This record gives sequence, C-alpha cells and structure tokens, in this order.
Amino acid sequence: MPKVIFVSGVAGTGKTTISKEIHKYIPAVYLDKDTVGGKFSEQYLKGTGYDPNDRDSVYYKEHCRDLEYDVTMNIAMENAALGLDTMLIGPYTKEIKTKDWLDRKLAQFGLVREQVSVKVLFITVKDTELQKQRIIERNAMDRDQWKLDNWAAYEKSLTIPDVAWDLKESDIMVFDNSGELTEYRVREIVEFLNADEK
Repeated sequence: MPKVIFVSGVAGTGKTTISKEIHKYIPAVYLDKDTVGGKFSEQYLKGTGYDPNDRDSVYYKEHCRDLEYDVTMNIAMENAALGLDTMLIGPYTKEIKTKDWLDRKLAQFGLVREQVSVKVLFITVKDTELQKQRIIERNAMDRDQWKLDNWAAYEKSLTIPDVAWDLKESDIMVFDNSGELTEYRVREIVEFLNADEK
C-alpha cells in the first residue's frame, strides 16, 4: 500500500530539513510544493505585472496558490496509482481544512482511501521568536519580507489547523521542532510514518 505523506507547517518550522531526513529512511517521491509550482507562479505574476516573489497577496492566492497545490497533489496521486510512496512538502492549510479535498484528489486517479496510507505530519515551533530567527537566517527575503514586516499579524496564523479529512488520530502527528533535530527524534517520526506496516 503506497504512502501519501503530508509534511505540513508554515515558514521557518523546518519542513524541508525534516522531510529530507525522513527521506533517508523512506525513499518516497519528494514533492516540495514550491519546487513543483514556484517557477510557474513567478512567470505568471511577472507576466501580469505583479511581484514574481509574492506569496502573500490576495492576487497570488486567487490566481496561483491553488494551482500549485493541485498540480503537486496530482503528481503525488499519479505516483500513488503506480504504487509509489510520495511525500508532499508545504503548508496545505486550506486543503487540510477542506473535508472532501483528499477524497476528490484520490478519485481523480481512480483511487480510494483504502488503497493508500495517508499520514499528516505537522511541523511546528512553539518558540515563535526562534521561528522568526530561522526565517531571517534562511535569507529568502524576497519571499519572507512581508512576514517579517507584519510579524504580529503573521504570528496569528501559526496555529495548527484541524484535519477535516476522515483520518485516525494515529495518522496525525504534531512535531515541535524547537530543539535539536537528533537522530532519535527523526526515528520517532519515521516510526509514526511506518506504524501501519507493523
């Protein structure tokens, strides 16, 4: 049974770092939403007279955001239909809160829930000042400047969304990435992702 793993979390939580550590143990098809759709959004925004690095405006959310997520998920579903594990990296906040989104995407590729193992891994940083520092240190100001300039407003969006999909509690994990990411902690995540195989 192929796995579909969602590594969710907002900027600065460490989704990319953790997902690449997981990949050492679960060599799934690796689909970072920004890599899959980012260049297309940049060209669209630039071509319509908007900042190609914008990821926070209403305009971006209306014209680019959903397309990036849909295309990334379509690639994951195509691989799942072939029996391959997939790992999707991105916030997926809107999708996780939409009850029928997962089942609709599965159905588009002739799949049902019983044919795939779905796991949701939320990466969070309880210390929001640490998270802010990590955003600064990753030096992607073209993407992050709005967040830093509007930190008080952005900080309010850092809550973990409720999963509207019909998943068991054992298929959802919240991981606080405030401390050192040790090998032991990575293995805890891997055990969670592999739990259905035991």
